[in-house]
Amino acid sequence: MSFSNHENRKSRSSSGSMNIQLFHKTSHADSLLTQLNLLRKRKVFTDVVLKAGNRSFPCHRAVLASCSRYFEAMFSGGLRESRDADVNFHDSLHPEVLELLLDYAYSARVIINEENAESLLEAGDMLQFHDIRDAAAEFLEKNLHQSNCLGMMLLSDAHQCQRLYELSWRMCLANFDTLFKTEDFLSLPKDKVQELILSEELEVEDESLVYEAVIDWVRADMERRHGELPDLLRCVRLALLPETYLLKNVASEELVMCHKVGREIVEDAVRCKMRILQNDGIVTGFCARPRKVSQALLLLGGQTFMCDKIYMIDNKTKEITPKTDIPSPRKECSACAIGCKVYVTGGRGSENGASKDVWVYDTLHDEWSKAAPMLVARFGHGSAELDHMLFVVGGHTSLTGSFPASPSVSLKQVEQYDPQTNKWTLVAPLREGVSNAAVVGAKNKLFAFGGTSVNRDKYPKVQCFDPCQNRWSVPAACPQLWRYTAAAVVGNHVVVIGGDTEFSASSAYRFNSETYQWSKFADVTAKRISCHAVASGNRLYVVGGYFGAQRCKTLDCYDPASDSWDSVTSVPYSLIPTAFVSTWKYLSA
Repeated sequence: MSFSNHENRKSRSSSGSMNIQLFHKTSHADSLLTQLNLLRKRKVFTDVVLKAGNRSFPCHRAVLASCSRYFEAMFSGGLRESRDADVNFHDSLHPEVLELLLDYAYSARVIINEENAESLLEAGDMLQFHDIRDAAAEFLEKNLHQSNCLGMMLLSDAHQCQRLYELSWRMCLANFDTLFKTEDFLSLPKDKVQELILSEELEVEDESLVYEAVIDWVRADMERRHGELPDLLRCVRLALLPETYLLKNVASEELVMCHKVGREIVEDAVRCKMRILQNDGIVTGFCARPRKVSQALLLLGGQTFMCDKIYMIDNKTKEITPKTDIPSPRKECSACAIGCKVYVTGGRGSENGASKDVWVYDTLHDEWSKAAPMLVARFGHGSAELDHMLFVVGGHTSLTGSFPASPSVSLKQVEQYDPQTNKWTLVAPLREGVSNAAVVGAKNKLFAFGGTSVNRDKYPKVQCFDPCQNRWSVPAACPQLWRYTAAAVVGNHVVVIGGDTEFSASSAYRFNSETYQWSKFADVTAKRISCHAVASGNRLYVVGGYFGAQRCKTLDCYDPASDSWDSVTSVPYSLIPTAFVSTWKYLSA
């Protein structure tokens, strides 16, 4: 009877076409949760009891399994808890924290504050309430500061909170000079102490602080930690210490010298120090390699496009002051730093011809010398360091017999210079000859981004040189057509900045030197054609360039911790930057 009535109603409402109406009550999910929560509090239809401490919480398995992969696996698998009426966490979970998780499961709401954030993160990770874990991590990110960053580093590392870990790690690196004196530092496990003091990005301008941090950490628990001292000493750049400190404080420290291995580490550092002071070649030992922050920023340029001076940027005040004259002024040259020496290659001199000359400025001894000339005269080329070797890439040369000199097609030739032997050798040529390309060394490979190709067009590819195979490849395309750009290595990425169009002049891209993938980077503060970039410590600095008739007169800094750019100082209007390098420092007596 009811079926017939339904058919009659269906017939009367039908007009030959199908009429459909979707009914959706947006508040249904909230009302359903509200009703489930009321059933939980009244203990109606509950089928499991969670216990923590001395408290019990009747719940519905279906609700728990819907919110947590931990409970889903527990109740659907063959575990004993899938059949038991009780699940007892004993003292591994605080009852108030469990109550907060359950309130969230039944209401989609939880209040996070300074008292419960860490506990919620740990419990959320343990019970796989991942939304809670991530929300607690986000709360802790906003409340991260110098006094808690060591603890946050350990907490986020234990619970796979990648962003919180990255932020707290960077804060630990940036504030090491005060953190090493705290109880939190002295209670760190050895692997974290080692990881911190080993980092290239540890921001200490005096390596003695790192040495003292190691000694204090060992003394905090002599019985257990004395045997760990040699491993930690290897992470200290001992040859960067002043000679008197190294000999009087370190070499006479009984705690260090009573270790046979510790004594050998110190003796090796003393030998490195003597070689540095005597200017006995390039010292490549780890104990003599300054951290990234312990580097001097040097600008090469002049009052015209002729590069005739080196300027120094003060690390603290960011004041830019002249340091030394370049013996042979030139334009369209390239500069690259290896250790504490700056290599100025090629360019065009006063007679406008391409040069093979290589001038070397020793920042430690404030001296200029001339290295062996390149095999090919060139200008508009790029240069970069790779494994303590200098590479010059592409550029132009001059046609023989032409006056005034005119550029030939872009060069394919690439040369390698060994500072130890003072010799140049040709390596595999570029796949495509380019000039005005951004050249940088990263992850044991050499990269050339864009540039002007043989037919004077912009080359839209990335060229990569593998020194082990002595061959170039083209692993990726550029996200836009580039020339007159700058590139610098920041962490695991190469950052490419600027260009010669209105759009590219303000853009910045990040290139992963292992996966060859691109991602957008925070735009620079000013449009820049033909700018220069260098990394120092955890920060990226960009200077120079122009757009239209306007010259860029600021030194801008990118801080990855805040993902922001700031102008840190003004460049003297008379200075037109030609190159930008960072060199080793703190290698004096």
